[in-house]
Amino acid sequence: MALRHGLSYGAYFAWRVVHFGYLFPNTVYHKAHTKRAGELFCFTHHHLYGMPISCLRFFTVYGPRQRPEMAIHKFTKAVIEGTPIPFFGDGTTRRDYTYIDDIVDGVVKSLDHCAGYEIYNLGESQTTSLSELVELIGEVCGKEPILDRQPMQPGDVVITYADIAKAKAQIGYAPK
Repeated sequence: MALRHGLSYGAYFAWRVVHFGYLFPNTVYHKAHTKRAGELFCFTHHHLYGMPISCLRFFTVYGPRQRPEMAIHKFTKAVIEGTPIPFFGDGTTRRDYTYIDDIVDGVVKSLDHCAGYEIYNLGESQTTSLSELVELIGEVCGKEPILDRQPMQPGDVVITYADIAKAKAQIGYAPK
């Protein structure tokens, strides 16, 4: 099983990560290419050695023990401490935030159904804008977020979200 986290494919336009043939990222987001290369390496290993492999694509995972450089952790800490949140772009970028328990459930189900070579998107399959995220964090913390407005970062994508139809159908993935 190969695990992959974070943004994968996209460019300065919106699209859904779907399953069709051998997709090559059309993006300047360099990590997309290394992630896709990993999937192709896994396919080659499966083809040469017959090992069953499930590649899992995680979409913006959050929850307890989240990495501190990730947006939800970083923004919540900034709001609590009263420090500015680095706010890139106009707030309309959107991400598919997925709770860690849903990811763990998807990983276990993929292990239970591992056969051949498969790629599964594990996400929530719905998006939240950057502005909505910051507003929600402010509400939960009971404080007004301070924004440090900056231009959109080079190579960032406008929207990412998972097409989880294959994971639902083949392994019974059902995010809550």
